[in-house]
Amino acid sequence: MAALSKSREFAPVSLAIPSALFLILAGLLALETGLLGRAPSGALDEPAVVTVASRDFRYRVAGEFFKNGYAVDGTVETVRMSAPLTIMKYQVTAADYARCVAEGVCPPAEPEHLPGDPGQMPATGVSFDDAQAYAAWFSRRTGAVWVLPTDEQLAFAAGSRFPDDALGVDDGSNPALRWLADYYRETARKASREPEPQRLGHFGESETGLSDFAGNVWEWTTTCMRRITLDSAGMVTSDASSCGIYIATGKHRAALSSFVRNPKGGGCAVGAPPDNVGFRLVKDTRWYAPLLQTLRERGLDI
Repeated sequence: MAALSKSREFAPVSLAIPSALFLILAGLLALETGLLGRAPSGALDEPAVVTVASRDFRYRVAGEFFKNGYAVDGTVETVRMSAPLTIMKYQVTAADYARCVAEGVCPPAEPEHLPGDPGQMPATGVSFDDAQAYAAWFSRRTGAVWVLPTDEQLAFAAGSRFPDDALGVDDGSNPALRWLADYYRETARKASREPEPQRLGHFGESETGLSDFAGNVWEWTTTCMRRITLDSAGMVTSDASSCGIYIATGKHRAALSSFVRNPKGGGCAVGAPPDNVGFRLVKDTRWYAPLLQTLRERGLDI
């Protein structure tokens, strides 16, 4: 199947010229009216980050793909990231998340035994909704804009550590071959688990400097679960998204309901459940990002 080529900036959809003009005018108005506030007094320090230079990379699209009525591997795109990506080097820690809980913004995490210093342990037992609440709180407390990454952005940042979920078996004439390959893969995933969260840095770094990715903490993304049907030529004929279910990525991709805190207790829509689920954030460095965030918080759908 031929690879596709796409270009990405930070946002999945680039702004049209009228929208850009609107943002410029709105930005000028915001400066006059105080919509773009300064960082709060006593703001939190920003975390250690990795900035990944813009480049092209190969990305296997997340979701379930079907062709001629049978499951097949997802398509591969050549993606051009036209702007650098700034992402937290480490996952959000249990101590950092606890600060959000203490201020009454984030719900408590699912109780888990975390050996050692909470400041050196990743936050786990948090849902997609919890992670979104933390991102909004952290943005207010730092004066910058931090958001959950997309699956594509995690792939860009993780480099060679990002998993390729392809089975390499797309023989529609004998679907049992794919079923057996999937069975053996899921069995191997269950047998190789290291269930307990580990200290930051335990799982090493990718070539980009991203720490602990694909260890035993899967990371929430804003990528919705998709079910995609292809025709005989490999073109998309239908694309159904379920945005109550999001992709969490680690050793492999998992589709989880947004409210799930403990994936081992259920809620994994596809495949073996993650050992743990946590998150890290990316920094939106676009000059108008604070304005967009403020307008969204005030109910404007942008």
